[in-house]
Amino acid sequence: MNTFIAILRGINVSGKNMIKMPELKALFADAGFASVQTYIQSGNVVFSAPETEEAQLAASIEKAIAGRFGFEVPVLVRTSEEWALVLRNNPFLAEKDIDPAFLHVTLLDCQPGPEAIDKLMQYQYEPDRYRLDGRAVYLYCPGGYGNTKLSNTFFESKLKVRATTRNWKTMNELYKLSLTV
Repeated sequence: MNTFIAILRGINVSGKNMIKMPELKALFADAGFASVQTYIQSGNVVFSAPETEEAQLAASIEKAIAGRFGFEVPVLVRTSEEWALVLRNNPFLAEKDIDPAFLHVTLLDCQPGPEAIDKLMQYQYEPDRYRLDGRAVYLYCPGGYGNTKLSNTFFESKLKVRATTRNWKTMNELYKLSLTV
């Protein structure tokens, strides 16, 4: 069994696309995943599964959510090892005077193409900054993520991939949780 972290985009505590975490946890267990744990009410799930491709796992989870809840939710899946690599590779951590409270990571469902990357690099919104590294975009938003133009929608439109963002604390907490599975 391998440990995976799944993050869902666009589920809410109330209103549209609402999924309560106990219901999400039950969905994962019913789908045959083991050691299922959720973290906060924003669609973060740590689980174990036999060795399977991330894209296949994401598609399976998306299908199960649509079947049970009646709406589509983008899901991104990473292995615990890949998650650790994302944490280690954050380029902003090496900079002086970086406040981790303003760090975020936008995870991409696939590696963007070279033309999309070239297009993205044309955009800069100081003081907010980003660094693309494979399937991760590291963000530093000193004015707060709620005030930046560097949103999921921005990266999806420029890179032509699906994306979802988590703050640095959540990224670290999910990794710690994955070590207990």
